[in-house]
Amino acid sequence: MTSSMAPASPARLRRPALPSWLQLSWSWRITWLYLALVLFLPLGAMALKAAAVGPVQFWQLATTAEALATYRISFGLALVAALVNGVFGVVIAWALVRCSFFGRRLLDSLIDLPFALPTAVAGLALASIYSSNGWLGAPLYALFGLKVSFTWLGVGIAMMFISLPFVVRSVEPVLEALEREQEEAAWCLGASPRQTLLKVVLPQLMPAILAGVAQGYSRAVGEYGSVVMISSNVPFRDLITPTLIIQKLEEYDFSSATVIGMVMLMFSLVSLLVINGLQVWGRHWEGNPA
Repeated sequence: MTSSMAPASPARLRRPALPSWLQLSWSWRITWLYLALVLFLPLGAMALKAAAVGPVQFWQLATTAEALATYRISFGLALVAALVNGVFGVVIAWALVRCSFFGRRLLDSLIDLPFALPTAVAGLALASIYSSNGWLGAPLYALFGLKVSFTWLGVGIAMMFISLPFVVRSVEPVLEALEREQEEAAWCLGASPRQTLLKVVLPQLMPAILAGVAQGYSRAVGEYGSVVMISSNVPFRDLITPTLIIQKLEEYDFSSATVIGMVMLMFSLVSLLVINGLQVWGRHWEGNPA
Protein backbone atom coordinates (compact mmCIF):
# COMPACT_ATOMS: atom_id res chain seq x y z
CA MET A 1 0.00 0.00 0.00
CA THR A 2 1.52 3.24 -1.12
CA SER A 3 1.39 6.33 1.02
CA SER A 4 -0.59 9.25 -0.29
CA MET A 5 1.53 11.79 1.65
CA ALA A 6 3.87 13.85 -0.50
CA PRO A 7 7.47 14.23 0.64
CA ALA A 8 8.32 17.47 2.38
CA SER A 9 9.89 20.05 0.15
CA PRO A 10 13.55 21.00 0.73
CA ALA A 11 12.49 24.60 1.42
CA ARG A 12 10.36 23.49 4.37
CA LEU A 13 13.18 21.39 5.84
CA ARG A 14 15.76 24.13 5.51
CA ARG A 15 16.34 25.98 8.78
CA PRO A 16 16.61 29.76 8.77
CA ALA A 17 20.19 30.94 8.64
CA LEU A 18 21.49 32.51 11.82
CA PRO A 19 23.43 35.80 11.78
CA SER A 20 27.18 35.38 11.61
CA TRP A 21 27.65 36.74 15.13
CA LEU A 22 25.40 33.97 16.50
CA GLN A 23 27.22 31.19 14.67
CA LEU A 24 29.66 30.64 17.53
CA SER A 25 31.33 27.50 18.75
CA TRP A 26 30.34 25.97 22.06
CA SER A 27 33.50 27.27 23.69
CA TRP A 28 32.56 30.83 22.74
CA ARG A 29 28.98 30.35 23.95
CA ILE A 30 30.16 29.01 27.30
CA THR A 31 32.67 31.86 27.57
CA TRP A 32 30.06 34.56 26.96
CA LEU A 33 27.55 32.89 29.27
CA TYR A 34 30.07 32.58 32.09
CA LEU A 35 31.33 36.15 31.66
CA ALA A 36 27.77 37.43 31.58
CA LEU A 37 26.88 35.70 34.85
CA VAL A 38 30.12 36.43 36.70
CA LEU A 39 31.26 39.79 35.29
CA PHE A 40 28.86 41.68 33.04
CA LEU A 41 25.60 41.28 34.99
CA PRO A 42 27.03 42.34 38.41
CA LEU A 43 28.81 45.33 36.91
CA GLY A 44 25.75 46.24 34.87
CA ALA A 45 23.51 46.02 37.93
CA MET A 46 25.85 48.30 39.86
CA ALA A 47 25.95 50.77 36.97
CA LEU A 48 22.14 50.84 36.75
CA LYS A 49 21.80 51.34 40.52
CA ALA A 50 24.35 54.15 40.43
CA ALA A 51 22.59 55.79 37.48
CA ALA A 52 19.24 55.64 39.30
CA VAL A 53 20.29 58.37 41.73
CA GLY A 54 20.45 60.93 38.91
CA PRO A 55 23.41 62.88 37.52
CA VAL A 56 23.24 65.74 40.03
CA GLN A 57 23.14 63.54 43.11
CA PHE A 58 25.71 61.20 41.56
CA TRP A 59 28.15 64.10 41.23
CA GLN A 60 27.44 65.30 44.75
CA LEU A 61 27.96 61.87 46.31
CA ALA A 62 31.06 61.13 44.22
CA THR A 63 32.82 64.43 44.93
CA THR A 64 32.37 64.85 48.66
CA ALA A 65 35.51 65.95 50.47
CA GLU A 66 35.77 62.59 52.21
CA ALA A 67 35.47 60.65 48.96
CA LEU A 68 38.02 62.81 47.13
CA ALA A 69 40.52 62.28 49.95
CA THR A 70 40.13 58.50 49.69
CA TYR A 71 40.62 58.62 45.91
CA ARG A 72 43.92 60.43 46.33
CA ILE A 73 45.12 57.96 48.94
CA SER A 74 43.97 54.78 47.17
CA PHE A 75 45.02 55.57 43.60
CA GLY A 76 48.06 57.63 44.52
CA LEU A 77 49.58 55.12 46.93
CA ALA A 78 48.71 52.22 44.60
CA LEU A 79 50.60 53.94 41.78
CA VAL A 80 53.62 54.62 44.01
CA ALA A 81 53.61 51.02 45.26
CA ALA A 82 53.40 49.67 41.70
CA LEU A 83 56.28 51.86 40.50
CA VAL A 84 58.48 50.93 43.45
CA ASN A 85 57.77 47.24 42.85
CA GLY A 86 58.50 47.80 39.17
CA VAL A 87 62.09 48.65 40.12
CA PHE A 88 62.76 46.23 42.95
CA GLY A 89 60.72 43.45 41.33
CA VAL A 90 63.08 43.49 38.34
CA VAL A 91 66.10 43.38 40.67
CA ILE A 92 64.63 40.41 42.56
CA ALA A 93 63.77 38.57 39.33
CA TRP A 94 67.32 39.19 38.07
CA ALA A 95 68.80 37.77 41.26
CA LEU A 96 66.58 34.68 41.10
CA VAL A 97 67.42 33.99 37.44
CA ARG A 98 70.99 35.16 36.96
CA CYS A 99 72.52 34.60 40.41
CA SER A 100 73.28 31.41 42.30
CA PHE A 101 73.25 31.57 46.10
CA PHE A 102 72.28 29.52 49.10
CA GLY A 103 68.54 29.57 49.74
CA ARG A 104 67.59 30.72 46.24
CA ARG A 105 64.82 28.12 45.91
CA LEU A 106 63.42 29.07 49.30
CA LEU A 107 63.41 32.75 48.35
CA ASP A 108 61.75 31.91 45.05
CA SER A 109 58.93 30.11 46.84
CA LEU A 110 58.52 32.90 49.41
CA ILE A 111 57.82 35.39 46.62
CA ASP A 112 54.40 33.78 46.18
CA LEU A 113 53.56 34.09 49.88
CA PRO A 114 51.27 37.13 49.40
CA PHE A 115 49.20 35.03 46.99
CA ALA A 116 48.58 32.26 49.52
CA LEU A 117 48.49 34.29 52.74
CA PRO A 118 45.06 35.62 53.78
CA THR A 119 45.09 39.38 53.44
CA ALA A 120 43.88 39.91 57.00
CA VAL A 121 46.79 37.82 58.30
CA ALA A 122 49.20 39.80 56.15
CA GLY A 123 47.84 43.07 57.50
CA LEU A 124 48.06 41.85 61.09
CA ALA A 125 51.69 40.77 60.57
CA LEU A 126 52.64 44.09 58.95
CA ALA A 127 50.89 46.08 61.69
CA SER A 128 52.77 44.13 64.38
CA ILE A 129 56.18 44.45 62.71
CA TYR A 130 55.85 48.15 61.89
CA SER A 131 54.15 49.25 65.11
CA SER A 132 55.95 51.64 67.46
CA ASN A 133 57.23 48.67 69.50
CA GLY A 134 57.64 46.23 66.60
CA TRP A 135 60.84 44.77 65.17
CA LEU A 136 61.09 47.38 62.41
CA GLY A 137 58.75 50.06 63.69
CA ALA A 138 60.60 50.57 66.98
CA PRO A 139 64.02 51.46 65.47
CA LEU A 140 62.39 53.61 62.80
CA TYR A 141 60.50 55.54 65.44
CA ALA A 142 63.49 55.79 67.79
CA LEU A 143 66.03 56.88 65.17
CA PHE A 144 63.94 58.98 62.80
CA GLY A 145 60.67 59.59 64.65
CA LEU A 146 58.93 57.79 61.77
CA LYS A 147 55.65 56.08 62.58
CA VAL A 148 54.57 53.49 60.01
CA SER A 149 51.61 51.55 61.38
CA PHE A 150 48.26 53.35 61.35
CA THR A 151 49.52 55.99 58.90
CA TRP A 152 49.43 56.41 55.12
CA LEU A 153 52.98 55.05 55.01
CA GLY A 154 51.77 51.74 56.41
CA VAL A 155 49.05 51.67 53.75
CA GLY A 156 51.71 52.05 51.05
CA ILE A 157 53.82 49.25 52.54
CA ALA A 158 50.81 46.94 52.62
CA MET A 159 50.11 47.70 48.96
CA MET A 160 53.73 46.98 48.05
CA PHE A 161 53.61 43.70 49.98
CA ILE A 162 50.57 42.31 48.19
CA SER A 163 51.53 43.52 44.68
CA LEU A 164 55.24 42.56 44.56
CA PRO A 165 54.76 38.99 43.21
CA PHE A 166 53.00 40.27 40.09
CA VAL A 167 56.12 42.07 38.85
CA VAL A 168 58.53 39.29 39.77
CA ARG A 169 56.44 36.54 38.18
CA SER A 170 55.89 38.60 35.03
CA VAL A 171 59.58 39.39 34.48
CA GLU A 172 61.11 36.09 35.61
CA PRO A 173 60.05 33.83 32.68
CA VAL A 174 60.96 36.49 30.10
CA LEU A 175 64.37 36.91 31.69
CA GLU A 176 64.91 33.15 31.65
CA ALA A 177 64.06 33.03 27.94
CA LEU A 178 66.53 35.75 26.97
CA GLU A 179 69.47 34.52 24.94
CA ARG A 180 72.77 35.29 26.59
CA GLU A 181 74.41 35.37 23.15
CA GLN A 182 72.88 38.79 22.54
CA GLU A 183 74.58 40.22 25.60
CA GLU A 184 77.86 38.54 24.71
CA ALA A 185 77.65 39.97 21.20
CA ALA A 186 77.09 43.44 22.64
CA TRP A 187 80.15 43.03 24.87
CA CYS A 188 82.24 41.89 21.91
CA LEU A 189 81.19 45.02 20.02
CA GLY A 190 82.46 47.18 22.86
CA ALA A 191 79.26 47.88 24.79
CA SER A 192 79.59 48.46 28.51
CA PRO A 193 77.47 46.51 31.00
CA ARG A 194 75.29 49.58 31.47
CA GLN A 195 74.78 50.00 27.72
CA THR A 196 74.01 46.30 27.37
CA LEU A 197 71.40 46.52 30.10
CA LEU A 198 69.72 49.63 28.67
CA LYS A 199 69.96 48.80 24.95
CA VAL A 200 69.72 45.01 24.84
CA VAL A 201 68.12 43.57 27.99
CA LEU A 202 65.71 46.27 29.17
CA PRO A 203 63.85 46.73 25.85
CA GLN A 204 63.01 43.03 25.83
CA LEU A 205 61.89 43.13 29.47
CA MET A 206 59.83 46.30 29.19
CA PRO A 207 56.50 44.69 28.11
CA ALA A 208 56.75 42.19 30.98
CA ILE A 209 57.65 44.97 33.44
CA LEU A 210 54.68 47.08 32.36
CA ALA A 211 52.36 44.06 32.56
CA GLY A 212 53.56 43.30 36.09
CA VAL A 213 53.20 46.94 37.16
CA ALA A 214 49.68 47.03 35.70
CA GLN A 215 48.63 43.88 37.53
CA GLY A 216 50.20 45.07 40.77
CA TYR A 217 48.51 48.46 40.48
CA SER A 218 45.10 46.88 39.89
CA ARG A 219 45.62 44.57 42.85
CA ALA A 220 46.74 47.39 45.16
CA VAL A 221 43.82 49.68 44.25
CA GLY A 222 41.25 47.11 45.32
CA GLU A 223 43.09 45.81 48.38
CA TYR A 224 41.12 45.89 51.62
CA GLY A 225 42.01 43.09 54.04
CA SER A 226 45.66 43.90 54.69
CA VAL A 227 45.28 47.68 54.46
CA VAL A 228 42.43 47.90 56.96
CA MET A 229 44.64 46.21 59.58
CA ILE A 230 47.59 48.56 59.27
CA SER A 231 45.56 51.73 58.69
CA SER A 232 43.89 53.90 61.33
CA ASN A 233 40.95 54.31 58.90
CA VAL A 234 40.64 57.99 59.77
CA PRO A 235 39.14 60.20 57.03
CA PHE A 236 41.54 62.67 55.38
CA ARG A 237 44.46 60.78 56.88
CA ASP A 238 44.79 57.20 55.65
CA LEU A 239 41.26 56.08 54.82
CA ILE A 240 41.14 54.20 51.51
CA THR A 241 38.19 53.99 49.13
CA PRO A 242 37.26 50.31 49.76
CA THR A 243 37.09 51.01 53.49
CA LEU A 244 34.90 54.06 52.88
CA ILE A 245 32.52 51.87 50.85
CA ILE A 246 32.29 49.40 53.75
CA GLN A 247 31.61 52.25 56.17
CA LYS A 248 28.82 53.58 53.96
CA LEU A 249 27.25 50.13 53.80
CA GLU A 250 27.41 49.83 57.59
CA GLU A 251 25.61 53.17 57.80
CA TYR A 252 22.95 51.87 55.35
CA ASP A 253 23.93 54.59 52.90
CA PHE A 254 23.64 52.31 49.89
CA SER A 255 23.46 55.15 47.36
CA SER A 256 26.80 56.61 48.43
CA ALA A 257 28.42 53.16 48.54
CA THR A 258 27.20 52.37 45.03
CA VAL A 259 28.24 55.72 43.58
CA ILE A 260 31.72 55.59 45.14
CA GLY A 261 32.13 52.01 43.95
CA MET A 262 31.15 53.07 40.43
CA VAL A 263 33.66 55.91 40.49
CA MET A 264 36.34 53.49 41.61
CA LEU A 265 35.38 51.15 38.78
CA MET A 266 35.62 53.95 36.20
CA PHE A 267 38.99 55.08 37.56
CA SER A 268 40.25 51.51 37.36
CA LEU A 269 39.06 51.09 33.76
CA VAL A 270 40.73 54.34 32.69
CA SER A 271 43.93 53.33 34.48
CA LEU A 272 43.93 49.95 32.77
CA LEU A 273 43.44 51.60 29.37
CA VAL A 274 46.42 53.87 30.02
CA ILE A 275 48.54 50.95 31.18
CA ASN A 276 47.54 48.86 28.15
CA GLY A 277 48.66 51.78 25.99
CA LEU A 278 51.99 51.72 27.78
CA GLN A 279 52.27 48.00 27.09
CA VAL A 280 51.69 48.62 23.38
CA TRP A 281 54.40 51.28 23.51
CA GLY A 282 56.66 48.78 25.28
CA ARG A 283 56.20 46.23 22.49
CA HIS A 284 56.95 48.91 19.92
CA TRP A 285 60.06 49.85 21.89
CA GLU A 286 61.11 46.21 21.96
CA GLY A 287 61.00 46.07 18.17
CA ASN A 288 62.50 49.55 17.66
CA PRO A 289 64.70 50.37 20.67
CA ALA A 290 66.26 53.32 18.87
